[in-house]
Amino acid sequence: MAEGERQSPPDSSEDIPPATQNFIIPKKEIHTVPDMGKWKRSQAIEKLVALLNTLDRWIDETPPVDQPSRFGNKAYRTWYGKLDEEAENLVATVVPTHLAAAVPEVAVYLKESVGNSTRIDYGTGHEAAFAAFLCCLCKIGVLRVDDQIAIVFKVFNRYLEVMRKLQKTYRMEPAGSQGVWGLDDFQFLPFIWGSSQLIDHPYLEPRHFVDEKAVNENHKDYMFLECILFITEMKTGPFAEHSNQLWNISAVPSWSKVNQGLIRMYKAECLEKFPVIQHFKFGSLLPIHPVTSC
Repeated sequence: MAEGERQSPPDSSEDIPPATQNFIIPKKEIHTVPDMGKWKRSQAIEKLVALLNTLDRWIDETPPVDQPSRFGNKAYRTWYGKLDEEAENLVATVVPTHLAAAVPEVAVYLKESVGNSTRIDYGTGHEAAFAAFLCCLCKIGVLRVDDQIAIVFKVFNRYLEVMRKLQKTYRMEPAGSQGVWGLDDFQFLPFIWGSSQLIDHPYLEPRHFVDEKAVNENHKDYMFLECILFITEMKTGPFAEHSNQLWNISAVPSWSKVNQGLIRMYKAECLEKFPVIQHFKFGSLLPIHPVTSC
């Protein structure tokens, strides 16, 4: 399919494609990227990046306010209020007009993905909501299987950049953090995808991600190392003390074993934890109904 082309629209301008259509859930299936410079860039991907660029610009337009409390700057609520108001308009720029009926449902996941405006916090549940947002766009046919590399390393990576800017600008609290015993205060999925990206790397091994020189020289090309760099920018003291779980992971012999372990950890620590999943919202695109056996 040529660059910029989309799948043919459904016969009905009102019908959302059925749940039986083939689609890719952007989560754990990404493997090595043979050539980082040759991603497929569909119009949908570019429009999603533009959407995230808008969220980024709004941060610049909504500076922190002076307040006694060190954490949770209340200007975040102003920023979030703008997203709450404009979310459906933003999503409508990504979704073609014949699928306009899906916009209100999909927009919910975008709003859920940026943190909580009451507590001014952010965590893996919000991150999962952005994965769900992308999944919904896959299910309605806006994103395609061919887009999967760009979904992670272009769109999701841009999302991470905006979330890091939010966290730093408004001093957001980590939602449900396990402190030193957790993997990371804010994210989890980029460690899974990032470790997949490094499988069979010719010279970077898990032990290298605790090497400051290796991280500084390679972080722009590898999602996992970019996560490590952000942690070291945000935390002080020895890495082994403030990020003990990651320090232990650095002793694992191969990236494939790191990746497998992180997938198991994500299932146990995020997908099966009530404090995380209780906030997840279900609709027609991501229903809570049990899977029916074939």
